Amino acid sequence: MPGLLRGVARTAVVAGTATAVSNRVSRRQAGRWAAQEAPSQEPQQVQQVQQPPQPAAAPAGDDMSHRLDQLKQLGELKEQGVLTDAEFEEQKRRLLG
Repeated sequence: MPGLLRGVARTAVVAGTATAVSNRVSRRQAGRWAAQEAPSQEPQQVQQVQQPPQPAAAPAGDDMSHRLDQLKQLGELKEQGVLTDAEFEEQKRRLLG
């Protein structure tokens, strides 16, 4: 019985530590993205107005392949705990929208 309690306690400590680290990484990443987006939001809007139309896009197959690769990378980041569910959904929306 004491061995069982010790195992349960160890599992709880490991799970709690993993959760705390994951949450901290998520908050830090969200802070970095917010810092990157906040100062650059206004210049991006101006830049979009000043840019001439882009040349014809690559063939649809290449574009779809590129999007799939990016979605896979986002999924991997989410699985690793780097992205929260909300961040993943936002990035997916931007990629597909």
